[in-house]
Amino acid sequence: MAKKKIGVLVGSLRRDSYSKKIAEHVAGLLAGEFEVEFVDIGGLEMYNQDFDLDNKVPESWQALRDQIFALDGFLFVTPEYNRSVPAVLKNALDVASRDVRKPFDGKPGAVVSVSPGALSAFGANHHLRQSAVFLNILMMQQPEAYIGNVVSVLDENGKVVNEGTDGFLKLIADSFIAWVNKF
Repeated sequence: MAKKKIGVLVGSLRRDSYSKKIAEHVAGLLAGEFEVEFVDIGGLEMYNQDFDLDNKVPESWQALRDQIFALDGFLFVTPEYNRSVPAVLKNALDVASRDVRKPFDGKPGAVVSVSPGALSAFGANHHLRQSAVFLNILMMQQPEAYIGNVVSVLDENGKVVNEGTDGFLKLIADSFIAWVNKF
């Protein structure tokens, strides 16, 4: 039986993104059980319904929609911008979700929010969950994953070196594996 495909969507485009470093760590923990692929959301045109209405969907939109449709589940790893989800991640959700095939519908997901501050991107985590409810992404409820003070858990190469955080991310990965395998 083929491995399930999990897409990782990172809400930060920054070259040295803390979210991407955490996403890479968790993806490594999932790789034994799933086929894991990162979904590139950085080059998408902003969503404009006129493109759909005029049947002039940009190639980047169609590629994203096809990729999302082919996935079996989703791991979102995101920072918080102004107490919400970064625009690039919200745009990706908007672009993909307007596909008539409903590519997110009924598929499992999980969110890890990441911040150099103590609040651990709580607002982004919960705003993303609100959109997921509407899209019928079946988000893992527990354990919740908030990684605060992320700078203190990474070394100069961006690797997780804090034992407690490493153990927690393993718990998140194991819980997500169990969650996805329920579907």
